[in-house]
Amino acid sequence: QVWLRESGGGLAQAGGSLRLACTTSRNPDSTYSMAWFRQAPGKEREFVASISWRGTDTFYADSLKGRFTISRDNSKNMVSLQMNNLKPDDTAVYYCAALRRSTINSGTYYYTKSSEYSYWGQGTQVTVSY
Repeated sequence: QVWLRESGGGLAQAGGSLRLACTTSRNPDSTYSMAWFRQAPGKEREFVASISWRGTDTFYADSLKGRFTISRDNSKNMVSLQMNNLKPDDTAVYYCAALRRSTINSGTYYYTKSSEYSYWGQGTQVTVSY
């Protein structure tokens, strides 16, 4: 069984930064890629960023490129999301998710649908004010 636990959410001002962390259970036989999704009130859950098992490949939602950075440290079973130049539209619950693949893509297809991810954390609230 895989568990995921997010932390680091909170309140930030527009233009500020937050760093989210996702701690995962230790599964030496698993080689999961990881991702962050977010869900704003009244909206569907949307893909934010993903990172391969080895951390060599990353993929971002087009609208977030340049502001958000995903990283991982497998020695600590941790995945992070650095969010800079935050905007009020970034207000959402942010979720960490695990994909039962070591790669985040298959050819030109990237796994960005929430239904493709097998394990989820409970989420952490990020609120950005003006």
